[in-house]
Amino acid sequence: MTVLRECVSDYLSVRRALGFQLTETSHLLTDFVGFLERAGATTLTTQLAVTWATQTETGMNRRSARLSVLRGFARYLQAIEPSTEIPPANLLPRDSRRAIPYIYTEAEVSALLAATQTLGSPAARWLLATLIGLLSATGMRLGEAVGLDRDDLDWAHGILTIRKGKFGKSREVPVHHTTMRALEGYGRWRDQWAPHPKGPSFFVSQRATRPNRSAIDDTFRKLVRRAGLPDVPGRSRPRLHDFRHAFAVRTLLDWYRDGRDVAAHLPLLSTYLGHVNPSHTYWYLSATPELLALAAERLEHGPAGGRS
Repeated sequence: MTVLRECVSDYLSVRRALGFQLTETSHLLTDFVGFLERAGATTLTTQLAVTWATQTETGMNRRSARLSVLRGFARYLQAIEPSTEIPPANLLPRDSRRAIPYIYTEAEVSALLAATQTLGSPAARWLLATLIGLLSATGMRLGEAVGLDRDDLDWAHGILTIRKGKFGKSREVPVHHTTMRALEGYGRWRDQWAPHPKGPSFFVSQRATRPNRSAIDDTFRKLVRRAGLPDVPGRSRPRLHDFRHAFAVRTLLDWYRDGRDVAAHLPLLSTYLGHVNPSHTYWYLSATPELLALAAERLEHGPAGGRS
């Protein structure tokens, strides 16, 4: 193990002792150390950090996030190796505009599920197909789904307990019985394929460990191409996180069409999704043209225009 790899391991141990999960951070720092080793470098410099952060085709915000991970590690490393350079804040600024989410149609979800069968590994096929179904049916965050342990599934009552939500918040998510059946099917296959897993994780990787989020994102981008999903001008490229957006928009559209009091029901959706601030849920009303039109129509005609 190189000195830099030892420093990464120590840095992650310190932060995890403070309660941080750092699954993606671990993956990114390991990747960065590999980048330095391939470049024959032994010192973290701003130039190398920027080169690594921008070497992928991901967007502005993702590149900024990658550099931010390095800045945190560089601050720690500089106390050990004074020649370490800390990349300046805002060197790779984020785009403050929030992209309009990609809203999946039922046909597109079916195409993505069919595309999972083109993956070479049975573990990848089962994992991606089950994750896509779960995220689409519940609006969970990818990290929440990957963070599920076996004991977090209440089979009798159809409830998932999310213990590793955003900002460490926990919540219970009731799910449809068909979703539970799909999860049960995955569990049966997993137990046959990996009877001795390396941890309590409900979902497992090809190594029988908890899946890596970045690796899942990479595989999903392949599925998007194979399923033939288009790039829609003005919207983000299809991402796993957009299943969450699609779930929220679909729920709000159903409420409007059923004539429900959307304002009264929004706090319920906010709680279900685990939004820290209800304004994050209200954002969908202005971010989606169809929802905005329905909201305007409701304001124009009043509650009497809908069914009770």
